[in-house]
Amino acid sequence: MKFDKKYITGRFSAIVIGALLICVLIVWRALYTATVERDTWMRVAAISVSDTLVMKPTRGNILSADGQLMASSLPDYKLYIDFLSGITRRDSIDGKGNLVCRIYDEKELAEKDSMWIANMDTICSGLARICPRFTEQEYRDHLMKGLQGRKRYWAVCKNVILNYIQYNEILKLPVFNLRNRYQSGLTVEERNNRNKPFGSLAKRTLGEMFGAKDSARSGLELAYDSLLRGVPGKKHHKKVLSKYLDIIDQEPVDGYDLVSTIDVSMQDICESALRQKMQELSASMGVVVLMEVKTGNVKAIVNLQRYDDGNFYEARNYALASLMEPGSTFKTASIMVGIDDGYIKVSDWVDTGGGVCNMYGALMKDHNWATRGGYGNIDVPHVLMFSSNIGVSKLIDKYYHNQPEKFVEGLRRVGIGAPLGLPFDGAADPRIRMPQKDKFGGYRQSTNWSATALPWMSIGYETQIPPISTVTFYNAIANNGKMVRPRFVTGIEKNGELVEEFPVEVIKDKICKKSTLEDIQTILQRVVCDREGLGKKAGNPYFHVSGKTGTAQVSNGSGYKGGKNEHLVSFCGYYPSEDPKYTCIVAIRHSYYVASGGGQAGVVFSKIAQRVYSKDVTTNLKLAQDSTAIFIPDVKAGNEKSLAQVLATLGIKQGKVEKEVEKYDEMTVPDVKGMGARDAVYELASRGLKVKSKGRGVVRKQSIDAGVKYEPGQTILLELN
Repeated sequence: MKFDKKYITGRFSAIVIGALLICVLIVWRALYTATVERDTWMRVAAISVSDTLVMKPTRGNILSADGQLMASSLPDYKLYIDFLSGITRRDSIDGKGNLVCRIYDEKELAEKDSMWIANMDTICSGLARICPRFTEQEYRDHLMKGLQGRKRYWAVCKNVILNYIQYNEILKLPVFNLRNRYQSGLTVEERNNRNKPFGSLAKRTLGEMFGAKDSARSGLELAYDSLLRGVPGKKHHKKVLSKYLDIIDQEPVDGYDLVSTIDVSMQDICESALRQKMQELSASMGVVVLMEVKTGNVKAIVNLQRYDDGNFYEARNYALASLMEPGSTFKTASIMVGIDDGYIKVSDWVDTGGGVCNMYGALMKDHNWATRGGYGNIDVPHVLMFSSNIGVSKLIDKYYHNQPEKFVEGLRRVGIGAPLGLPFDGAADPRIRMPQKDKFGGYRQSTNWSATALPWMSIGYETQIPPISTVTFYNAIANNGKMVRPRFVTGIEKNGELVEEFPVEVIKDKICKKSTLEDIQTILQRVVCDREGLGKKAGNPYFHVSGKTGTAQVSNGSGYKGGKNEHLVSFCGYYPSEDPKYTCIVAIRHSYYVASGGGQAGVVFSKIAQRVYSKDVTTNLKLAQDSTAIFIPDVKAGNEKSLAQVLATLGIKQGKVEKEVEKYDEMTVPDVKGMGARDAVYELASRGLKVKSKGRGVVRKQSIDAGVKYEPGQTILLELN
């Protein structure tokens, strides 16, 4: 075929000219849109693109020392129906632009009413099954009232907050399952509910949230809010092809997880022991703080208050925020100051007489003055062993009467009055008055001092010390003089990986001279271990305990002499005496007719000490293991993190273990028999069941058999032994 050059050239020229014309047309149209039609398209953009919306991050978890969830964010929901949603309306406006009336399309209203009425039986029976707080008839009456009244924001389940499982089940019901939410009228209010799997354990220390506001209120939640909260994201809605799409401008960053120092089992031990004694004494308030000696880690902290219903609740963090007159536990600091200043020797004697002494016009009494006529002439160790008010006050007044400021400076030096700098909102610092001289150079007529101030201050009155400061002081004695700051958080994690570890902070390298410390340590051990010591009921037959009892009268606001007063009994000490691991304070306020620091608070201390000590007693399984045998335990389904820790301790590779896993449908009860309480509660609560347990040990019986269908929110009872 002959090649026609003219024909090809002509076709090419036409294509080029056409392309140039198209380019010119595009440029012209762009300029026309950007200038002439600019205002019109800006109005369209304003309609099709929403304002910037905030995307909430997931709040971080608070973990126990061994990685168990103590506080986590779980979504909960409130559902509302707009019975006029999707109905065409026409607004009648008067000449002044005011709305006269709003008219809805009657045909569309009738269609929507018929849709609701046709499905009402199925909807109400489903709601009664998913959320059994109300009957099917009650749901019908409630929804019909909203439908007939054309309500715009009508609660689906009135005054009920739904969990995730309930929410998803409701979305499967007729009308609610419409893909177009605008057509169904469904509005979802989602909140981050702060769930505490272990209930009231360490509740006040973990802290509270302001519900729907999702803002921290107290405790660790507030102290570390900036880390837990995360960083919000940003998004906007854009209309594309008649549909609205979420356009994410900035992804939210979830909060960090806090690794607390709280040990769940130790917390349970402390709370159970304190609660039992408080019930026995009908006490009004009780505190326990258990601290690890070397690190200052607070392993357990309990704050119980009795309410009008007779039950005890964690209402206020007394251990950190309550300023109390410490009573006789303060005497240790007084004697320490005197020994460290070189005024008092362990070998010194003091005459306490018949148990009653006139101190500048006020009577100082020892607790046995009426029954045994006092202690007579005793040495310094017995002054603390017998907790003699007269003995301590005479010694301190003898050497510091004319220089009381030196005594107060000594108290601050040994750390009992040192501010701890805790991150908690409302945490109190010790209040120990510094005497001020009057214009004549004396103290007795000073506005903040009197002749009786020093003697009574030396035995724990006229000072205010929060329990956390007292236990920190005794912990320094146990830690060979090094005072460490109480630590509640060891670090932060992200996706299970440690991001930052918080170091142990030292407040004072030495609270006193080495010789002073040795003298005090010896005396404190004698207070408990010597047959004559008033703290012997805090002792234990399996290891030595050191510490000091305390008993103080607490005014009810009308003075010590008027009305019904309470007593604050306490014991603060550490164990084992030779190599201390834990320091603990127990304080109980009650109006029981007998008050005894050793016989009441000391007994609680002893019970806690023995149970915690037994946790640390381990046996080397390899000594009892047959060298030819392979030791592989049976493992039930449960918390994976706890399982890994146990197997690692036993030296067993997790890959060798065949876990027993019961597989059930999503809405059936799992088999938790043989599990520990914590794993069983975790497994059941994660499925939306409410769990009640009875006894201790492993689960032997469950009130709903495995494999049985259950309703969300249903209660299951576990029996343990």
